[in-house]
Amino acid sequence: MSATPYLIHFAETGSQEIGFIASTQLARNIPFVIRRVFWTYGTPAGVLRGQHANKATEEVLVAAAGSITVETDNGKYKETFVLDNPGVGLYLPAMCWTDLYFAPGTIAVCLTSTDFEESDYIRDYATFKRLVAHLAL
Repeated sequence: MSATPYLIHFAETGSQEIGFIASTQLARNIPFVIRRVFWTYGTPAGVLRGQHANKATEEVLVAAAGSITVETDNGKYKETFVLDNPGVGLYLPAMCWTDLYFAPGTIAVCLTSTDFEESDYIRDYATFKRLVAHLAL
């Protein structure tokens, strides 16, 4: 059941002279129906964000400005991604632990498959490891 995170390249138009627009163009690149969009900003240097997995929620994370180093763990594989291009997003499947390291001044935009529900969050890594091991059986 453990899906693997992967990068999504958004459609881009524009030029150096006038700037760029990146778009999901009717959400073709997003592997779920978008239910919620939120953004994170003002994260102080050295603060670790994320530190959770979601039981059901899928996400696409984009560094709209700045950069984010994302460490992922789906129970089978650990992988690190650097998001530093607003034309690229990171698909995060359900049951994928993430640790997020923001560069100063970063603005992140997150598209999700569900509305916020605290009961969907797994905030303890040992609990996540137990649950994901049980799903693999």
